[in-house]
Amino acid sequence: MSLAETLLWLCNIPSPIGEEREICDRVSERLQGVRLAAPLRRYGESIVVPLTRGTGGPHVALAGHLDVVRTEHDTPPRIVGDKLYGPGAADMKSGLALMLDLAENPNRPAVDLTLVFYAREEGPFAENELGPVLAQDPELRHAEVAVALEPSDNKLQLGCGGSLHATVRFRGRTAHSARPWQGENAVQKAAGLLARLSAEVPRSHVIDGLEWRSVISATMASGGRGRNVIPDLFELNLNHRFAPNTSAEMAQCFVRELVLGEAELEFTDVSPSAPPLRTHPLVRALSESGVVAVEPKQAWTDVARFAGLGIPAVNFGPGTQAQAHQKNEWTELPLLDVGRDILRRWLDKIALGVSA
Repeated sequence: MSLAETLLWLCNIPSPIGEEREICDRVSERLQGVRLAAPLRRYGESIVVPLTRGTGGPHVALAGHLDVVRTEHDTPPRIVGDKLYGPGAADMKSGLALMLDLAENPNRPAVDLTLVFYAREEGPFAENELGPVLAQDPELRHAEVAVALEPSDNKLQLGCGGSLHATVRFRGRTAHSARPWQGENAVQKAAGLLARLSAEVPRSHVIDGLEWRSVISATMASGGRGRNVIPDLFELNLNHRFAPNTSAEMAQCFVRELVLGEAELEFTDVSPSAPPLRTHPLVRALSESGVVAVEPKQAWTDVARFAGLGIPAVNFGPGTQAQAHQKNEWTELPLLDVGRDILRRWLDKIALGVSA
């Protein structure tokens, strides 16, 4: 299949988060006809595919998630001109298409190459299957470099920002709204925190010549029992995005200081950041292989999981980044061929002697 045909094939397999079994089965079946260095290994709805071994080159892991977010689409997956429309077309089945193309091409680069297709990336950190895969797989944790093929318009996006979610819970006491003094208004108790949140401005952090911005926002709110009842409970979800030079513990401390003990605080999802490692030889080699640009990854990605094991990891993929999670998501097909050429150029370059 051409890259476009492979991507269309992938988009025609429904895989909303939590329903990855079919696509994992289908990708596994497709790879049965491919020459592998060892049998593929399956963990839940995720697979590790050892393509090549014993090359003398570095051990490279290419990773892509099988799941997509639940968005709306007016038509089945289709190609219109230079665009392919479908769930996950950009995020990130375009990256998966490049991985399958590498597997099915008999001309393999002279590196020890492992492909990782995994489930549940689009949900909470603790439910992401890449974590258990890295914990259980005997080879993957020893990779020398990893690339997450997240949509980046063929830009090299280094590191990633960390992310945490916290529930802030204000408690009060109900009363009739005609006699508010007989109760305690939980919503209004949040005024101080909301004022401090409004006063927060993005904080710049420059690392390896790249700028990240630490930000915090209230993203959800709930509370109240009725229009004429003083509310006894008010909850906010705070989302703090923090730079690679900030640990998860430091980020949690920042949120505690912002809340000032005025409410109950529960951290519900904490995802660590990852450093850019711009000068690492294998990373630098990719930056010199024709990428469109080199920039920081302001959002969180699974490069953080690899970084936690000491594996340098970067984001690079052919998907149209601005289309991620959009209604009627699409990606630009010419980016697929460009991305494949960049990836092959890099793999051939590091096979010739660029090493850590």
